[in-house]
Amino acid sequence: MNIDEISSLIKAQIKNYEHKTEHYETGTIITIGDEIARAYGLDNCVSNELIQFPNGVYGMALNLEESFVSIVLLGSGLGIKEGDVVRRTGKVVSVPVGEALIGRVVNALGQPIDGKGPVQTSQMNPIESQAPGIIDRKSVSVPLQTGIKAIDSMIPIGRGQRELIIGDRQTGKTAIVTDTIINQKGKDVICIYVAVGQKNSTVSQLVDTLTRAGAMDYTIIVSSTASDAAPLQYIAPYSGCTMGEYFMSKGMDVLVIYDDLSKHAVAYRTLSLLIRRPPGREAYPGDVFYLHSRLLERAARLAPECGGGSLTALPIIETQEGDVSAYIPTNVISITDGQIFLESELFNAGIMPAVNPGISVSRVGGSAQIKAMKQVSGKLKLLYSQYRELQSFAQFGSDLDKDTKARLDQGQRIVEVLKQDRNSPVPVELQVAIIYAVVNNYLRDIKVNDIKEYEKDLFFELTSYYDDLLTAIRNGESMNDANKAKLEEALVKFTTKFIQSH
Repeated sequence: MNIDEISSLIKAQIKNYEHKTEHYETGTIITIGDEIARAYGLDNCVSNELIQFPNGVYGMALNLEESFVSIVLLGSGLGIKEGDVVRRTGKVVSVPVGEALIGRVVNALGQPIDGKGPVQTSQMNPIESQAPGIIDRKSVSVPLQTGIKAIDSMIPIGRGQRELIIGDRQTGKTAIVTDTIINQKGKDVICIYVAVGQKNSTVSQLVDTLTRAGAMDYTIIVSSTASDAAPLQYIAPYSGCTMGEYFMSKGMDVLVIYDDLSKHAVAYRTLSLLIRRPPGREAYPGDVFYLHSRLLERAARLAPECGGGSLTALPIIETQEGDVSAYIPTNVISITDGQIFLESELFNAGIMPAVNPGISVSRVGGSAQIKAMKQVSGKLKLLYSQYRELQSFAQFGSDLDKDTKARLDQGQRIVEVLKQDRNSPVPVELQVAIIYAVVNNYLRDIKVNDIKEYEKDLFFELTSYYDDLLTAIRNGESMNDANKAKLEEALVKFTTKFIQSH
């Protein structure tokens, strides 16, 4: 390179030289401990802003006070000490969103933890966002089938609904949501499972179950286990919700499961007490209701002019000794559109899923059911509740009148029909058939112990020879005279054959 070339190169660089000064607002750590830092000098810091620490770890500004900011660490606090300089980033906590996350297991910050390499997404969305307004919403009217007979018939869930699953530990709460995820196969629903405070082994087992069922093809798992720091457990549900909102904004249907919000509230209480917020009832801070309401209000079914997508939320709450009147359970009950209450006594008696039809309710009701299910399940909840009432009286009296005995016999058969094995969701059209059979006394002469076999054989018979009827029910046709006649003909023929063979 000669002198002329060098000089022209230098001239070009001088011509294109831009004098840039980068401004950063910095602060000084005045105290650090228990994953909480207090920093002085961050005067323009905003709530939920990411703050960078010297060791490369980020923190989130949670308390903005007059003379200092309380920051919760989203990573290890090793090597951070008093006097260190922290830096504002000007960004709020955000997570990656997009199709690349489907089939992956990520942590609360959206970073992959499944060993399958990086997640290739270009978009980052803030974990906190405003819930859709009333004008942007549409009423819930499209069913979200769980594949569980007891729920789809008596406590139906619609797309865009918030339905609480509540009960003591080990009553099958996670089993219900696992079945619901498996049942979304082929229904164009993106599922997001958020594990808060679970054991690593439990999450690993769930991933294994979903993989075997082919459900990971449309599922994202956001895992913030018990070994993670409280700040990560606190942001996990919001991260999962943000990932779901991306798909909702694209007009898709999304199901988000928060398992569970009791542990989420405990993580938030831990943070709040450490940053010296005043404790209230049960030592929770005063804004713990807002913690869950701002999360669950983001579930919605959008109006067609806003994209027409939906986000259905299934929060889980763990009770102590069935006490639904405790602080966190009552908070979440008042935010949601109904609850599915799982009872330890039913679970221990071998009735699974252990749904108590008395306390359980869906405030959306029949709007979230296909026509045929709405027609056949109308009497079911009443008959089941009457049976439970009669059962408690019948155990004290020996001689029962004919009517009471008939009701108890039918009730036993209803309970048997509503029992269901794990990971075996039932298509809604087959649910309609078996519920129609039990409500209309077709099972009167079938022994209770034979009902499981009866159901299995009936489903095989219907799928083999009555596919047109099942298709009509699945596509939303009502139980008109023609469909009713077809189903009754099938039931009479099959029941007679079944009784003869037994």
